[in-house]
Amino acid sequence: MTEPTRFGFAAFVGRPNVGKSTLLNHILGFKLSITSRKPQTTRHRVLGILTEDAVQIAFVDTPGMHTDQPKAMNRMMNQTAEQALSGVDAVVMLTEHTRWSDLDERVYQKLRRAECPKYWVINKVDQLSDKNQLLPHIQKITQDHEFDEVFPVSALKSLNLEPLVDSLRMQMPEGPFLYDEDQITDRSQRFLAAEIVREQIMRQLGDEIPYETTVEIESFDHQGDRVGIHALISVEREGQKAIVVGEGGLRLKQIGIEARKRLEDLLEAQVALKLWVKVRASWSNDERALKSLGYAEFD
Repeated sequence: MTEPTRFGFAAFVGRPNVGKSTLLNHILGFKLSITSRKPQTTRHRVLGILTEDAVQIAFVDTPGMHTDQPKAMNRMMNQTAEQALSGVDAVVMLTEHTRWSDLDERVYQKLRRAECPKYWVINKVDQLSDKNQLLPHIQKITQDHEFDEVFPVSALKSLNLEPLVDSLRMQMPEGPFLYDEDQITDRSQRFLAAEIVREQIMRQLGDEIPYETTVEIESFDHQGDRVGIHALISVEREGQKAIVVGEGGLRLKQIGIEARKRLEDLLEAQVALKLWVKVRASWSNDERALKSLGYAEFD
């Protein structure tokens, strides 16, 4: 008798920089979501699809929930994360080692209303110098916070991820697959290309990084084993443009070199990548501009 297929959605939520994107990438065995050490690297909802045997899980990677800020982009990111809690079959809340901050508590208060199983994933346990601290921390938090299961993991080192995925597989309801078995995301190659360029900006500019940067793909020409990509980096001030471009254009050139390497791995083709930088004043606080740049719709 053929085993019935299962399909469902599982959302990853948490405050910024707890490792949601790293967890998704290591579960998929494919670098889908961009990562950096900077908070708020993830700005969009990214769907990662895992199909194994008769079960397909669509993992929803969300921006980190953070304290309310006046900018439209920050409101959009929080809204995107909160919307991911509705209509899913499991919610996975991430925290890091033995820390439970006020912001973690705010995230929990939002997810506790979700009508589905709730998982607590304690990430980065490999960073704990004293592993004996972990059990008392779990006991303390679960006294007044309800979770169906708790999983201490290290996403970066792929530690204890299999039990988490196995448990999530059991939570998926019976039903047909929504996506092709070889599909790994619902995002387009253009979207992934823009994210790869933005990742290199985040990674290479360090503390100088202007958070008011975004990337648009103006042209994407895929012919045979060659791809031509023109990407526009928007910033909000001339000073930010100077930071991204660097002296003599060297910084922008290095961003392009590293992004092209990743794009060639992703697309399995030779990539010609052209980058330029434009000042687009106050784009991150302009709802119309955010919509035109492909960010989430506002209510």
